[in-house]
Amino acid sequence: MHFNPSRLILARKRRGLSKAVLSDKTKLALRTLGYYESGEVEPTQESIQNLARVLNFPPKFFFGADVEEINFDGASFRSLKAMTSSLRDASLAAGSLCTELEKWIDKRFELPKPSVPRFPYVEPETAAEMLRTEWGLGQKPIKNVIHLVESRGIRVFSLPIDSAKVDAFSVWQNNIPFIFLNPMKSGERGRFDVSHETAHLCLHGHGVPRTREAELEADRFAAAFLMPRADVLANIPRAWSMKAIHTLKSRWKVSASALLVRLHHLNVITEWQYRTFFIELNKAGHTKKELNGIPRESSQIIGKVFDALRSEGVTRNSVANDLFITSAELNSLIVGLTISAVEHTDENMPIQRDEYQERPLLRLV
Repeated sequence: MHFNPSRLILARKRRGLSKAVLSDKTKLALRTLGYYESGEVEPTQESIQNLARVLNFPPKFFFGADVEEINFDGASFRSLKAMTSSLRDASLAAGSLCTELEKWIDKRFELPKPSVPRFPYVEPETAAEMLRTEWGLGQKPIKNVIHLVESRGIRVFSLPIDSAKVDAFSVWQNNIPFIFLNPMKSGERGRFDVSHETAHLCLHGHGVPRTREAELEADRFAAAFLMPRADVLANIPRAWSMKAIHTLKSRWKVSASALLVRLHHLNVITEWQYRTFFIELNKAGHTKKELNGIPRESSQIIGKVFDALRSEGVTRNSVANDLFITSAELNSLIVGLTISAVEHTDENMPIQRDEYQERPLLRLV
């Protein structure tokens, strides 16, 4: 195997380092590092060990095949003004490693086929209703948003904790939809993030416009998707109060803030009520920490895959070894997604099989 300079670049970006900073940390001349990344010069074994130590990747990582990196133009990053280029690159690099993990899983298990309709130029509220109809949801609250989108073929992974300033982002990669979530956000925020990114996948497809308007569209879609108009109107209390707000939010598993915005948009509460309730929320600190918050949702696919592998004696260490990454790196890509994974059963996911020959279908419930 030969040294792959593109993997050195990917590893450097994953750690959020510029060439100058990596040069300083490894004591390699900046020009030498440039030669390594351009492929003009192949590093010595000593230099490879040095780079591996600083970048925290196994030396063999740099000898793997090209990783198809996520294109920045196709990713749905929200506020680029608040994001440094190094943080953006680190998030994209982490996402690219997630797609490698997805390929590894897809070779061994039959995953749900993507069934995500496109609604370009459709008004967000209408698009959310159309998606609910397409997916057979009716007007009922969604029990678990991650389980729902996974069952429709969207792959969900975590953004490493060192990218915690990134809310979430989504992308179509080789006609497969991906959503990358920040595991540090609350359960309510996580559900809204999944719905927001689903909006980008449906409304904006492969070319996500980085405008305030596009983000507002995704927010409107997410609110309508989680809190459908008919169900909201059918559950209006006799009198509005903060107690009523906190009671109602549990029906749709959303934050009190998100519910207030939705009620205001539907003209269910007045402008005065909207402002008054937000003032009360702020005073109580419930815009930052939700009252009676819900646990974060987990992934059925990740949980079932690693349950099945564990039953066959395949450890996370061996998966990481196949991917040429560390176990810590692998864990960072799925952190928070396996905490309450659904236990597998013979009915829900067959696990007895010949190694890598016949891929079992992951049935999501």
